[in-house]
Amino acid sequence: MASFTERMVPVLVLWLAVCLAETWAVDRGNFKTCDQSAFCKRQRALKPGESPYRALLETMELTNTRLTLQLINDNNKVRLLLELYRLQGNITRVKINELKPLKPRYEVPDVLIREPPTEPLSLLSQDENGVVLSLGSESQRVIISARPFRLDIMEGSDVLMSLNSRGLLTFEHLRMRKDTFSYKVTSTVASVWDNIKRVFSSQADPEAEKKEEADPANQAETTKEEEEKVEDGMWEETFKSHSDSKPNGPSAISLDFSLPGVEHVYGIPEHADTLRLKTTENGDPYRLYNLDVFQYELYNPMALYGAVPVMLAHNTQRTTGIFWLNAAETWVDISSNTAGKTVFGKMLDYVQGSSETPQTDVRWISESGIIDVFLMLGPTPKDVFSQYASLTGTQSFPPLASLGYHQCRWNYNDQEDVQSVDAGFDEHDIPYDFIWLDIEHTDGKRYFTWDPHKFATPKEMLQGLMDKKRKLVAIVDPHIKVDSNYKIHNEIRSKGFYIKNKDGGDYEGWCWPGSASYPDFFRADMRAWWASMFAYDQYEGSMENMYTWNDMNEPSVFNGPEVTMHKDTVHGAWEHRDVHNLYGFYVQMATAEGLIQRSGGIERPFVLTRAFFAGSQRYGAVWTGDNAAEWDHLKISIPMCLSLGLVGISFCGADVGGFFKSPSTELLVRWYQTGAYQPFFRAHAHLDTPRREPWLFGPENTALIREAVRQRYTLLPYWYQQFYHAHRTGEPIMRPLIQLFRKGRHVLKLSVPLMFFNSAAGRDLLVHPVTEEGARGVTAYLPGKDTVWFDIHTFQKHNGAQNLYIPVTMSSIPVFQRGGSIIPRKVRVRRSSTCMEHDPYTLYVALNLQRTAEGELYIDDGHTFNYEKKEFIHRRLSFAKNILSSVNLAPDAQFTTRSWIERVVILGASKPSKVTLQTADGQDSQLEFDFDASMSVLTLRKPGMNAGADWTVMLQRLLNLYKHLS
Repeated sequence: MASFTERMVPVLVLWLAVCLAETWAVDRGNFKTCDQSAFCKRQRALKPGESPYRALLETMELTNTRLTLQLINDNNKVRLLLELYRLQGNITRVKINELKPLKPRYEVPDVLIREPPTEPLSLLSQDENGVVLSLGSESQRVIISARPFRLDIMEGSDVLMSLNSRGLLTFEHLRMRKDTFSYKVTSTVASVWDNIKRVFSSQADPEAEKKEEADPANQAETTKEEEEKVEDGMWEETFKSHSDSKPNGPSAISLDFSLPGVEHVYGIPEHADTLRLKTTENGDPYRLYNLDVFQYELYNPMALYGAVPVMLAHNTQRTTGIFWLNAAETWVDISSNTAGKTVFGKMLDYVQGSSETPQTDVRWISESGIIDVFLMLGPTPKDVFSQYASLTGTQSFPPLASLGYHQCRWNYNDQEDVQSVDAGFDEHDIPYDFIWLDIEHTDGKRYFTWDPHKFATPKEMLQGLMDKKRKLVAIVDPHIKVDSNYKIHNEIRSKGFYIKNKDGGDYEGWCWPGSASYPDFFRADMRAWWASMFAYDQYEGSMENMYTWNDMNEPSVFNGPEVTMHKDTVHGAWEHRDVHNLYGFYVQMATAEGLIQRSGGIERPFVLTRAFFAGSQRYGAVWTGDNAAEWDHLKISIPMCLSLGLVGISFCGADVGGFFKSPSTELLVRWYQTGAYQPFFRAHAHLDTPRREPWLFGPENTALIREAVRQRYTLLPYWYQQFYHAHRTGEPIMRPLIQLFRKGRHVLKLSVPLMFFNSAAGRDLLVHPVTEEGARGVTAYLPGKDTVWFDIHTFQKHNGAQNLYIPVTMSSIPVFQRGGSIIPRKVRVRRSSTCMEHDPYTLYVALNLQRTAEGELYIDDGHTFNYEKKEFIHRRLSFAKNILSSVNLAPDAQFTTRSWIERVVILGASKPSKVTLQTADGQDSQLEFDFDASMSVLTLRKPGMNAGADWTVMLQRLLNLYKHLS
């Protein structure tokens, strides 16, 4: 029998978590502001002005692949090394580090998929004021100014981007604390040694001392540093009851970027805020520091669970990007010369002929590491996505089933509960693919285990799901219960794989199991061991239809500073402050690798993570964390996922219904309708909320939820195709209208408030979910002056470039298909996506004003990596001159399908006199059709061709037939 203490630990931990949750919902004081973060306060106190840094042009070295140049701070004489690279794909890389650091500074590994390939740099001109370098094309060049140091990237006469134009470059060099015994000893020995060297060198060569003093490379060494002011927080920092020792002292870095002609910037998730980033002059900067935030507040720059240090700048002429590769705590300040101006004020400027060019200024501030920044020069949004993907990779290609509906709560009680919920979906004819188990399924929060009473026969439960072609996700968190009877803990401890505290012992903190230690995922051998634990013979009770959820991996430490790990814990040679934002990235990486390895490298993994960083898209899905059952949380899920998509992480969703609190039936229905059109579609709920399976709110609401979920399943072929495209190109799946119609000023300006509502799934569907309580209508902006849009439910045609008022009822999900597109659907919805594998397709052909359309159809086995071996079908579907055809886009690929084309629906059509199908073998046959003249919709029934075959459908009109006969 467990001891009283052991039995009480989970109760105490749950009580602590509940208390924290209640506090965090109303008290932001548990998390730092910039003024409470010593390095942010210190750096932000520096105001724009002339930079103390100048470039030492005599130190410049230019090779075929890079430029190096020393910078010197005239205040303290510390030298930096600037490296400049021109990379393939219109990217410029700038690195700045100490020339001679006291010890190595952290440079982020593993995020880049490879060392970026370079292209030649060439010198155009040089004088005492600076140098000019070519970036390949005649019009694109880099100008490095010497005094003060400044870097400008230009195209023709236009400045695309400037670095240190406001003089805010800062690089706090590593140093020894002057009031310590070791510093005094070291300084004395160094001084004596310098004198000895000077004596002997002058005896050997009387001119040597003069030469050494004259050498500019040594001037910084021989010039006494100015006395630097010691400020609070430089060598030790306290927040609440937590103390952070800083053995290396201050180590912050900062650099400013100016973006002429830019008013709109986006990205740097994760924040619960608008899509367009706001200026921060009158408040805190945006913070990037992975934290466990219960029931987060909306519309502020507080840090959340993930951090992607990528920003996009956009105007009607150009899109550019800044990728700040640093894993330490980071703050981002944004200012603009148009901030605060009303629409009337901007119009007045225009009328009065104001010549002021809009400009946005951005300043990045990180606690440690080096400056390593990639300037992605576009010029289009598609180019920037491609450039970023070339650096950090693309969205992983998930199993098709993971694009279906996921049912989750904290927690399903036992195996019988799982079976009951599973049966409830069948009883109410609602499809789903995954059911989820939260932390209570384990044996006392010991991950990789099962509760021996509630989940005594997990394989039996999994087999029952497999028989219905369904799957399960079980949670595996990275905090490990300290328990000598727990195999996982004993192995990690014996191998020395735990993160160490500053004194060298295993770091311990409190989390769900009580006292827990944290594996050091920064070690490759630790990650390999972790991956091996997912093998079927190691993870007892697991099967091939079981996948993984990594939660709490910021990492979350209930009794730690800001509910996370102390910054002075140690990962080998590095402090946690250097690497913090990478922890969740490595947890998901190791978990995904484990799921791949268990199948012998055959099966694609599915891993959901809460914490993430740049590059996390390569390993699975993310969600927006612990939201609440409130209308504003429903609304904010849209810009949150849009922001993630802009920086490469397309597989995003929010907890349908809200994690905390209980939604009204109206809110729940509207959330299902919204979630059905977001890439990751999962309902989830807190332990203390009433059960909310879709059938518990009355027959009418069950029917509404059923319809929303079924719409998701009919469009799975399109979703899967979009993920394949994202995997190949890096383009987002859920897209803001500014990406699709970037040259429209109205779209650019309107997107700021309306991105809460308008988004496009791929490029062919525009979705405007209802997110207002009691709404009787919504106004959607349909972009594109020469574009038409078709309501996918009614087939009503609407012109683009207009605000369209749409009356809505509780069953309404306003969705429009772009004229000029072809979208495949599967309209026979079954209990899971796998059950629909061989079902036929319906093609929806929406004609544009030129009466043409095109689309694609992608098919593979839906779950293995065999697509990498060219085992897939990829077809181009096109309609022009009254001919609809299917052509092979991958003639070197081999795959067969039993699916066929059951129906073709052509929107915006004219009535033909005859419809003829011609197959690849030359056989012709006439097809039956219906024509709805009131809606101009032509339906071809049961054409019957195989989805993977070549075929042509010809529409003959009476006029064409008469011409042929004459």
